[in-house]
Amino acid sequence: MSDAHPVRYTSRLLVFDPADRLLLLEYESTIAFDPNNPARRGFWYTPGGGIDPGETPEQAALRELDEEVGIRGVTLGPCVATCRALRDRFMRISLCHERYFIIRAPSDRIDTSRLAETDIDPVLDVRWWNIDEFIASREPVIPEFVPGLARRILSGDSPAAPIDFS
Repeated sequence: MSDAHPVRYTSRLLVFDPADRLLLLEYESTIAFDPNNPARRGFWYTPGGGIDPGETPEQAALRELDEEVGIRGVTLGPCVATCRALRDRFMRISLCHERYFIIRAPSDRIDTSRLAETDIDPVLDVRWWNIDEFIASREPVIPEFVPGLARRILSGDSPAAPIDFS
C-alpha cells in the first residue's frame, strides 16, 4: 500500500430492503480494470463516504445514507467489517479506512436527487440487487468481500465483531 496517497476515513453501508435486496451504486471508473473489456468502466460500490471533522463514523453513515439515497430516520445497525485499501478508481485516489455498517431500510423507496451534488464521481446506476443474482452476474464490485458478507448477514450469521478485510 502506498503512503503517497491521502488517507480518508469513511463509513460505508450494507443497506437491505424488506425483500432482502442489497443497495449498490454503480460508479464510472477513472481507469480500465478489465483486460478482456477495456471499455468497461462501471463497478458497484456500497453507499457511504467520508467522515467529516467532528463527526463520528455512525453519524457519517447516516448522513451519507440521506445524501446519497434519501433514506432517513432509520436505526443504524452494527459495524460488521473494516477494510484499509487504496481506492484508485475514483477521481480522488486515497488510502481508505472503511467501516461497514448494516442498515435495514423500511422500504425500497430511494431518492437520488441529491446524489450529483454530493458526489464528484460519475454515478451510472443505483439499484437494489438480489444478492444471489448479483453474485451470478459477475459484475465488478469494490471491495470484493461485499457480496459474500451480505449473503452471510442475510443468512442470519451477522459477525459479532467487525471482520477486518484489509
